[in-house]
Amino acid sequence: MSSKYSISSEKKELLANLVETYNIKTATDLQNALKDLMGETLQEMLESELDEELGYERYEKTSLPKTNYRNGHKPKTLKSSMGELEIGVPQDRNSAFEPRIVPKHKTSITDIEQKVINMYARGMTNREISEQIEDIYGFGTSAELVSRITDKIVPQIEEWQSRRLSDVYPIVFIDAIVFSVRKEKTVQKSAVYVVLGVDSDGIKDVLSIEIGETESAKFWLSVLNNLKNRGVKDILVLCADGLTGIKEAIAAAFPMTEYQRCIVHMVRNTLLHVAHKHKKEFANDLKTIYHAVNEENGHKNMLEVKDKWDKMYPNAMKRWVGNWDVICPIFKYSPAVRKALYTTNAIESLNSQYRRINAGRPVFPSEEALKKALFLVTQNITKKWTTKIKDWGQIFGELSVIFEDRL
Repeated sequence: MSSKYSISSEKKELLANLVETYNIKTATDLQNALKDLMGETLQEMLESELDEELGYERYEKTSLPKTNYRNGHKPKTLKSSMGELEIGVPQDRNSAFEPRIVPKHKTSITDIEQKVINMYARGMTNREISEQIEDIYGFGTSAELVSRITDKIVPQIEEWQSRRLSDVYPIVFIDAIVFSVRKEKTVQKSAVYVVLGVDSDGIKDVLSIEIGETESAKFWLSVLNNLKNRGVKDILVLCADGLTGIKEAIAAAFPMTEYQRCIVHMVRNTLLHVAHKHKKEFANDLKTIYHAVNEENGHKNMLEVKDKWDKMYPNAMKRWVGNWDVICPIFKYSPAVRKALYTTNAIESLNSQYRRINAGRPVFPSEEALKKALFLVTQNITKKWTTKIKDWGQIFGELSVIFEDRL
């Protein structure tokens, strides 16, 4: 069984050659190797441009008369997001050569790199980005160069996934979204699990993104233990759908944490069993459950909704009956806290951004490519999360009373 960290044999060989060639032992060594590859790629593209200008390749024998010749190289220092690159701009005897990839007097390529990364974050494929760069700048670039440019964020992803987290998160949400990924010449579905936390200041943040493993108590325990290893000591309420093994994993990793089934998912999953003409009425009936003043009324309303619809939709309310123990915790909270738990606007907004890259790029060439796109989207949206969630003062005060001495 392949691990989520497994890579193809071709990539293994490529990486082995890279490590051997550059004697890579540290992250700095890797950064220097990527910078060198970027410089060599630009150099090769410049040589190809001059070949096109002259009409023949270096050392090529041709019967056609030559009206212009190569005339050495002029050294040039370029600024990039990976540091300074030293290249040699090829010269021609007639001084007619005008490079397109690195125009005369241009000393920085960071704008091109950033545009490439921004387009990648929007879900464009390497080939589409290459075509877009050609439209904008008038010169072509290879899909391989695009991949190399985006590869420079891989160390950032690793650093982000291992960064130190807060001691306590009053609320944590876990949700999943599915992408299509090419694996060993076949297209397979990979689930992406997003862990989103609200800290004690009421600020949202994506804590982790996990790709691809089958749901199980063992998998979720590894996810939660990863949070603990990064500094999380306590979670008050963890809100998630009925993920396989999540309840057991929470009990093992954070035994004091309250598991709350996501009401939004409960409603959605229920309405999947309902004909369109009855959805609105059924949805209004479900509101009488999670808007009830207390658990007793909520349970009574749940049974009434079940009795009302069971003959027509016998499977619709089974989840509510079978999962009442992880639905009912919500009733001890005020409307403000309940809304914070069941509206999940933050994670829904994030998922909508993820779906955009899914729409623009229905199949990712690898899990690594998917991981890069998810990271870039996440960075773009979370940098705007600078304000507290609505009514946080009231929510924090109530949680402080209910979960005494834990905030």
